[in-house]
Amino acid sequence: MKFQPRYTPAIERRKQFVLDTESAVAHTPNTIMRLRLILINLLGYVCYLSSATALTYKLHAHEKACFFAYAQEKDLKLAFYFAVQSGGSFDVDYSVVGPNEKTIMEGTKERQGDFVFTAKEPGEYRFCFNNEMSTFAEKMVDFEIAVENESKDAQLPSKQGTSPEQTSALEESILKISRDLSTINRNQKYFRTRENRNMSTVKSTESRIFNFSVMESLLMISMAGLQVFIVRFFFQGARKGYV
Repeated sequence: MKFQPRYTPAIERRKQFVLDTESAVAHTPNTIMRLRLILINLLGYVCYLSSATALTYKLHAHEKACFFAYAQEKDLKLAFYFAVQSGGSFDVDYSVVGPNEKTIMEGTKERQGDFVFTAKEPGEYRFCFNNEMSTFAEKMVDFEIAVENESKDAQLPSKQGTSPEQTSALEESILKISRDLSTINRNQKYFRTRENRNMSTVKSTESRIFNFSVMESLLMISMAGLQVFIVRFFFQGARKGYV
């Protein structure tokens, strides 16, 4: 006796749904591939908009360190961010010098800064940190230098079969994502700086409490020993009559 499967309307609907899904998937590879190519082109375009360098540098006492960025043409945007993560009073001197050795901006004993300026002429720009004011304190400086390579009005590479409206909408979405990521990145840097400074304050407080406790313990032991010595001094030999 063979078992005959019993078909119900629910099973028929499921089979029809699976067939429709397979048919839809069979016709979507070209569309998916096209969207992937468009997204890759847009991501490449956004990455080409700017080049950035993010570093963490240990600045020794009496040291001056300079870093360089090259602007290929004038009217480019240069972004400069720095924050002292640890060391001393969390401050450092900084300066930005243009290709003609003209000082664009400078500051003394600054904890952090975030600046954007326009390159008036092409050439090499110098970003310097100066820790010559410190006698022995080393500073950990986190900084980033970004140079915009191309204006946002440049044309995106178009793909055959893609409408300008669709490309424009995707461009707006990618640029919005880029701005949101930049905001998130700056917030992370801000909270990282606060965390490092608070941790340094906690470690300094802990070290002071430990040193004070050790000094207090040594002082109490010294006072106890001195009291024992004085008592024994008055009860020795001929000095008993003074008691």
